[in-house]
Formats: sequence, C-alpha cells, structure tokens
Amino acid sequence: MIRFVVIAGMSLCAALAHADGVAQLKQFVHDTRALSARFQQEVTGGQTQRASGTLELQRPGQFRWTYDTPYDQLIVGDGKRLWVYDKALAQVTTRKLDDALGSSPAALLAGNNDLERNYQLKNQGVKDGLDWLEATPKQAEGTFKTVRMGFKSGELIKMELADNFGQHTTLTFSALQKNPKLAAGRFSFTPPKGVDVLSD
Repeated sequence: MIRFVVIAGMSLCAALAHADGVAQLKQFVHDTRALSARFQQEVTGGQTQRASGTLELQRPGQFRWTYDTPYDQLIVGDGKRLWVYDKALAQVTTRKLDDALGSSPAALLAGNNDLERNYQLKNQGVKDGLDWLEATPKQAEGTFKTVRMGFKSGELIKMELADNFGQHTTLTFSALQKNPKLAAGRFSFTPPKGVDVLSD
C-alpha cells in the first residue's frame, strides 16, 4: 500500500467525508487491494436468519467468507473457482468463478475496477449517518436485483441486498482493515477427505 504523507492523507480523509456514495465506492475500490473484516448478517423476507463471521479478500477474484455462527460454512474464491464447504452436510460445491460471480455483490468487492460495466450506480443520499448508493446489475439474469452500500468517511459500513426471491440481506462490517498482509494460502481450498464434491 502506498503511504501518503500526513498532509495528503488528511486532505483525502476530508474529501471523502464530503463525498457522495458513488464517489466513495470508486475511491474504496481504487485504494483497496486487500481487505479483512468481521460481519454480521441478517436475512429477512420469511423467517429472519442471523449469522456472523469474517471476510478476507485479495482483488481481483480472491476471497474467503467464513461463517462461524450459527453454522459452520466456508466460501472461497481462489481466482479461478468458487468453493462452498458446508461442514454439517459434509459437502463441497464448486463452479467456475466467473460464472458464479457475474454481477453478484461479491464482484463489487473482489472484482476489478470496472464497476460501471456491470452495474448502474446511483447515489441514495445520507441516512443514519452513512452516504448510500444503489448498484443495479445491468444483466437481469443474476440472483440480486439491487445492492445498496453505505459508507462513512471512505469506509464501507453496510451492504443491503435485495434478491429475486423476495429476501433482503443486510451485512454490517466491523474491525475493517484495508490492505492487510494476507497469506496466499488463505485463498486456496482442497476438499477434505470423505466429503461429497458437487461440480459443474
């Protein structure tokens, strides 16, 4: 990560504090090559489901979502394939990463910098102290209809996802670190012995 002098860094923070949601997203993606954070997840639109875990990503295309409560599930993108390991079911599902990501929310965080190729971006103003934007996939065949992202002073705080099945998912991030040093092995996955592997 390029280290700016103190004055330049203070100027950037001041600018981001007054930037709209779309500007903050673009700056966030431009500046963030790696990321780690904790997340709280809530899914509504039926029976409310809550989960939590950790997120690590190395752009482009590598990420690791680890759910630790209430179930044990691991999702890894190794740059070529997506792996989903459900420990309780002793099952691994894998498919090509490009096919799996498409215009999904994961592509917003772990994809390349060309956001507006796949999304229509629109500012949503300020709510609850956050600068919001809405990202609508240009390809209608994806799982998600819209993704809303809330920023504060250049930091991603929330994502709200509306899918095509009437569900609404809210992700709240904490302990977020930009550009940490992450071991390459964090983004590789080998199915454990004895599990069922379902592949495309």
